[in-house]
Amino acid sequence: MTSNIKTVVVSIALGSIAWLVAGIVAAAMDADSKIIWTCAVGAALGVIGIRYSIRRNRRSSI
Repeated sequence: MTSNIKTVVVSIALGSIAWLVAGIVAAAMDADSKIIWTCAVGAALGVIGIRYSIRRNRRSSI
Protein backbone atom coordinates (compact mmCIF):
# COMPACT_ATOMS: atom_id res chain seq x y z
CA MET A 1 0.00 0.00 0.00
CA THR A 2 1.22 3.44 -0.82
CA SER A 3 1.17 6.21 1.73
CA ASN A 4 -1.90 7.77 0.08
CA ILE A 5 -4.03 4.66 0.50
CA LYS A 6 -2.72 4.20 4.04
CA THR A 7 -3.98 7.68 4.88
CA VAL A 8 -7.39 6.85 3.41
CA VAL A 9 -7.63 3.54 5.27
CA VAL A 10 -6.56 5.10 8.57
CA SER A 11 -9.12 7.89 8.17
CA ILE A 12 -11.94 5.45 7.46
CA ALA A 13 -10.83 3.20 10.33
CA LEU A 14 -10.87 6.13 12.75
CA GLY A 15 -14.39 6.97 11.62
CA SER A 16 -15.50 3.38 12.13
CA ILE A 17 -13.99 3.34 15.61
CA ALA A 18 -15.78 6.59 16.40
CA TRP A 19 -19.10 5.01 15.35
CA LEU A 20 -18.37 1.98 17.54
CA VAL A 21 -17.56 4.15 20.54
CA ALA A 22 -20.72 6.19 19.97
CA GLY A 23 -22.73 2.97 19.81
CA ILE A 24 -21.26 1.69 23.06
CA VAL A 25 -21.97 5.01 24.78
CA ALA A 26 -25.51 5.04 23.39
CA ALA A 27 -26.11 1.48 24.60
CA ALA A 28 -24.73 2.34 28.04
CA MET A 29 -27.04 5.33 28.28
CA ASP A 30 -30.03 3.18 27.26
CA ALA A 31 -30.62 5.19 24.09
CA ASP A 32 -33.34 4.54 21.55
CA SER A 33 -32.67 1.51 19.35
CA LYS A 34 -32.72 3.74 16.26
CA ILE A 35 -29.60 5.54 17.52
CA ILE A 36 -27.81 2.29 18.30
CA TRP A 37 -28.63 0.88 14.85
CA THR A 38 -27.38 4.09 13.23
CA CYS A 39 -24.04 3.64 15.00
CA ALA A 40 -23.85 -0.01 13.99
CA VAL A 41 -24.60 0.75 10.35
CA GLY A 42 -22.05 3.58 10.35
CA ALA A 43 -19.34 1.23 11.63
CA ALA A 44 -20.32 -1.46 9.10
CA LEU A 45 -20.20 1.01 6.22
CA GLY A 46 -16.76 2.06 7.40
CA VAL A 47 -15.54 -1.53 7.15
CA ILE A 48 -17.05 -1.78 3.67
CA GLY A 49 -15.32 1.48 2.78
CA ILE A 50 -11.95 0.13 3.86
CA ARG A 51 -12.39 -2.99 1.74
CA TYR A 52 -13.58 -0.91 -1.23
CA SER A 53 -10.67 1.53 -0.97
CA ILE A 54 -8.06 -1.22 -0.86
CA ARG A 55 -9.68 -3.07 -3.77
CA ARG A 56 -9.92 0.12 -5.82
CA ASN A 57 -6.29 0.94 -5.12
CA ARG A 58 -5.20 -2.47 -6.37
CA ARG A 59 -7.19 -2.01 -9.59
CA SER A 60 -6.49 1.61 -10.48
CA SER A 61 -3.70 2.89 -8.20
CA ILE A 62 -5.40 6.02 -6.84
